[in-house]
Amino acid sequence: MTTARVLVVGSANVDFTVAVARLPREGETVTNGTLLVNHGGKGANQAVAARRLGAEVRVIASVGDDTSGRGVREALVREGVGADGVVATSAAATGTALILVDASGRNQIAVAPGANRSLTPAHVVGRSQDFEWARVVMCQLEVPRETTVAALTEARRHGVTTILNPAPIPDEPLDVWRLVDYLTPNAGEAERLTGIAVRDRDSATAAAETLLARGVGVVIVTLGEGGALACAAGRSAFVPAFPVNAVDTTGAGDAFNAGLAVGLAEGRALDDTLRLASAAAALSCTRRGAQDSLPIRAEVERLLRE
Repeated sequence: MTTARVLVVGSANVDFTVAVARLPREGETVTNGTLLVNHGGKGANQAVAARRLGAEVRVIASVGDDTSGRGVREALVREGVGADGVVATSAAATGTALILVDASGRNQIAVAPGANRSLTPAHVVGRSQDFEWARVVMCQLEVPRETTVAALTEARRHGVTTILNPAPIPDEPLDVWRLVDYLTPNAGEAERLTGIAVRDRDSATAAAETLLARGVGVVIVTLGEGGALACAAGRSAFVPAFPVNAVDTTGAGDAFNAGLAVGLAEGRALDDTLRLASAAAALSCTRRGAQDSLPIRAEVERLLRE
């Protein structure tokens, strides 16, 4: 099997997660929760997830020159992730996410980006050796838009496959589509990007076709319990979700994107890659937290055999 080499350009945070019986309504306080503090950020999560799935991984990110930032970097190194591309800045604190999770695993998340906003295009372009090394480059939208564009452009220059997880959707229009080989919105993100209400496979297909027309290579719409739908010019593929007892969906999207990146970097067929990604996402829902929930490859392979 081809060695998977994945480069992640994105965010790194500290997560404060409170598990409660139900999510609060506007203006309401829900008490008797339990607190979990761990590392997160879509970029760091996807890097750790890909590493646990067996890939060689490098990450380009920005953290604060503070205790949290040093902890984030040390945690990545302990996981075996190449962290030479993680820069520390004294201009901002390490990014922080506040997460509420209910008894059914549904969540609400608010993020203070902090140092993530200090990741510059110049720093990304200065890591050209990482792009030359990679087989897949994975980006999200928790760092400045121009930095994501620089990463996708650099990947294109080196002939590397690109994945964009378009989360969170920015207020300003995106114009990166022709730089994206694989776009991975969830239902809500697909709806915001296209204006098409995504409720089922048919509406997901319509949204995907709209995004394909903008120049994306392959669009994969993740539908949670409804599975994942991949659309490209003239073909489509669908994989149902693996049934699990979900306790926390935080990190499930990151696990899916990491599985996609690893499968592609290994040279797997798209159907097999989608199953790998879906299994990783399903297992992550069975545990609380973001990085703490991410499965190892042996667990995913076991679920795939069941």
